[in-house]
This record gives sequence, structure tokens and C-alpha cells, in this order.
Amino acid sequence: MLFSSVYLLVITLLFSSCNMDSPKSDIQLDELTVSAIHQAYQNGDYTAEQLTQAYIDRIHQYDLDSTTNAIILINPQALEDARKLDEEFKKIGKLQPLHGIPVIVKDNYNTKGLQTTAGSAALAGFEPATDAYQVKKLREAGAIILAKSNMAEWAFSPRVTISSIAGETRNPYNLNHTTAGSSGGTGAAVAANFGALGLGTDTGNSIRGPSSHNALVGFRSTLGLTSREGIAPLYLRNDVGGPMCRTVEDATRVLQLIAGYDSNDPITQHAQGKVADNYLNYLDKNGLQRARIGILRTLSEDEPHPEIKSLFEQAISDLIRLGADIVDPVDIPGFDNLRQDQWCPMFRHDVNQYLASLGPDVPVKNLNEVIESGKYAEYIESRLKYHLESGTNPGEGMEPCLDPFEDPRRIKYREAIEKTMDSLQLDAIIYPSWNHPPAKIGDQSGYKGDNSQVIAPHTGQPAFTVPMGYTSGSLPAGLQFLGRMFDEPTLIKLTYAYEQGTQHRKPPSAVFGDLQNK
Repeated sequence: MLFSSVYLLVITLLFSSCNMDSPKSDIQLDELTVSAIHQAYQNGDYTAEQLTQAYIDRIHQYDLDSTTNAIILINPQALEDARKLDEEFKKIGKLQPLHGIPVIVKDNYNTKGLQTTAGSAALAGFEPATDAYQVKKLREAGAIILAKSNMAEWAFSPRVTISSIAGETRNPYNLNHTTAGSSGGTGAAVAANFGALGLGTDTGNSIRGPSSHNALVGFRSTLGLTSREGIAPLYLRNDVGGPMCRTVEDATRVLQLIAGYDSNDPITQHAQGKVADNYLNYLDKNGLQRARIGILRTLSEDEPHPEIKSLFEQAISDLIRLGADIVDPVDIPGFDNLRQDQWCPMFRHDVNQYLASLGPDVPVKNLNEVIESGKYAEYIESRLKYHLESGTNPGEGMEPCLDPFEDPRRIKYREAIEKTMDSLQLDAIIYPSWNHPPAKIGDQSGYKGDNSQVIAPHTGQPAFTVPMGYTSGSLPAGLQFLGRMFDEPTLIKLTYAYEQGTQHRKPPSAVFGDLQNK
């Protein structure tokens, strides 16, 4: 009798172990959050390996047949990494902050032993020896690097996500429309639930634009709060890397891990003493009560599409309903003049430094070799050659190209905005992330109303976008919140309260449901 009981117990345990190690086909991937995944791990509903396999299967089903074309490659080590994390959890019974969380990483982040190309066929096959700082921080927190996402080649386009390494990415909400650029691959992938979290980069628009077009939360944090080490640059003086996620909470979880000083990126010295102990403490559903929000009509009324205008006015009504005091309009003295002549084309200098840092095995070692290779998408040829011929180095020209803590033009611009915020006692300023819906694929004239380029890239201020609703054709729109330098806690509080009070985010199930039924 005792033998039979022991035998039955052993068989049961073996079956349970085999069952947990095998693929699990009934994981509901739509809109999974970090907290929901961790609860499932603790409940024994599924393992990190099973979840990773489910995401891989979904990518194969909806992306690798060029439906969305968001993913460049799947990490061949992802399942092995997941297995190791499962073993760790079984052994110690404790989950790290992103334990077993599959992440989509834009292809301009260095990923150790995994192809990194910045969307360029000239770098095909190149595998960096080290991770970018932000990737390293996520791995240390238990994240699984699931896949590398497509991007506008060398991050050149805010309009589209087209690369010579993978072609064009389509919007999962409407496959006839663009994702914006340059982080459109991450935007489409996270929106379509190909992974739990995403990383993008933003020089002028490229986190917030694709997040807006794909009903995501996108954080462009204060320039200097997070490290840019190991990210292929566009204009380093403007570049910020950060989260593109389905919820404010998950974006905040990522920010919590990547914020802070990095000795390999000098600009992060400005963050010392200004990093919150725990950004998650600012996730307050009542965060809009008694908040003062300013409306920047200078941007919102710049020839808006009527449906975007309607959504923005509804957003203002929702903010009032959720307890905010509205200051409308906000006028920034000298705004039209201050915004002029802020761009400084540093690509040649910055990309040459980046390529030189990658060691002797990199296929191309400078911009000249990129052009000589002929391996680039046709639409960026003129920009590559422009930067080769007239790209700026620090100190060239009438005024130096400096960061937002040293450049007098940038400082003056920021001070005008923050002084206005102070005088009106504003917590944030808002405007639509785009004044027009996503353009149709191939329609360059449809690119209109990109508001993200105007302020934050130059002043260095943080700007977050959250879903604001949808226009005709199920096309998403985003609401952008601009804050003071290093005041991410306030933006987290405001965007979380707005998100929780409106619940605009929805998966692109209509598109994928139609495909699945064919």
C-alpha cells in the first residue's frame, strides 16, 4: 500500500514536471502586464519558458510572414534564458523585478552576442561584445531579451519604419497605415502583444510618435536621467532611450531600473541626487485631483485633423472630470522664436564614434564606409550623403552643438517654458502627440502634425505620451504630458491617473482576429 502511494506520488510529480516544461497553448497573451505574469508564475499557471514560447509562436503567426514586419530576429537564446530563470525561481522562490519578462528591444541597442544593425544591412551579422547599459540593467533584473525590432534605418525617419535589413513595418491596428518612426518596430510589436515590454529611442519623436500611433505609453525621460551608452546614435545631444509599454505601470517599472548615473555616459552626472528612490510610489489613481494642467494651444491648434481635435477636447474634459484644474491657453513668451534653429546635425561625428567603439570586427567603421557599401534603403541615401558632406562636429560653425545643460539656446528655451509653468503653478503642459492620424503606407504627404519634435528634444524636459482614443479606421491617437526637468514622479502620477480614468488602451484584436479567421 505504501509502495503504491509512493509510486503514485512519483508519477504525479514526474507528469507535473513534464507538463510544466512542455509548451502551453492556452496562455492568453493579450495585454499581459508584469504584475499579471509574476502572479501567474507564483500560482504555477505557466513558466517563463512556456510564456516565452507562446510569444515566439505569436510572432511566427502574425509577424514573420510580413503581416506587421515588426521583428528583425528572435533571440535564439531566449528559451534557454527562460529555463534558467525558471530554475532560479524553483530554487529560491523569489522573483526579480522583471523575472522572466520577455522584452522587445529596438535594433539600435547593443545586445551581447545578438545581431545589432541599427536597421542597416551594412551591419548585418554583427554581434556586439557587450550589452547597452539599459539592456544590461534589464537583464540583471531578470528580463529575457526576446527579439530585436525593426526601425527606421539609422533612426533617420520620424514618419516611417523602413530599414534595409528588414523592410517596412505596418501598423497592427490598420495594416494599410504606418507606425511612424523610428521605433515603429517596437511600437507595433508591443501593441500586437509580441512581447511584454519594449525599448525604443527618441531623438525627436521616436518613442512618443510610434507609441501614439500604436496606442502605447511612451516615456521620453529627462535627457540625462538614463544612459545612452551602447545605443547607436542619431544626434547624441538629443537622444534618449526608454520604455514603450502597454501601461504606465509597466513603463514605470522599466524606468525604475534604467534611471541613474552611468560612468560611461557623462550626461548622467546631472541625474545624481535627482533620481527617485522608487518611481512606482507615484502610481496614484487620484493623481489628477487638484493638479494644474496647462493647454498649449500653439501646438494643438496647428491645423489639427478634426477627429484628433475632438479627441483632445474630450481628453481635457476627462482631465477635469478626474479632478484637474485646467489653464487654457498657456502662452510661452517668445515661443515661436525660441523653437527656431535648435537642431544640430551631429550624425557623422556621433555615428563614427559609435562604430569605432564596436571593435575590429564591425563590418563598417565610419559613415564613409557605410555609404561605400551601398547597403542602405533608397529613401535614406540623400540624408546619408548630406551628413557625410556637411555633418557637424563639436565646435564647427558659428555656435557649438552642446547638451541641454550647456547650450545657451537650449537653456533659454527651457527656462522660458519652466518659468511659465512656475508662474501659472502648472504640474504639466499637454498637447496631442500628433495632430493627425497615422499616414497611409506610401503616402509621404500624409505625414502631418508631429508635435513631439518641437520642445522636449531641445529643452531636455521629460515628455510622456499615453493613449487618447481612436480615429476612423481604428487608428490610435496619443496625449502628451510635458514636465519639468527630472520631475518624472509628477508625470507618472498624472499619466497613470489619466490612463486609469479613461482606459483607452485596447489591443488590435480586430485586425488579428480577421487574419486568424482567414
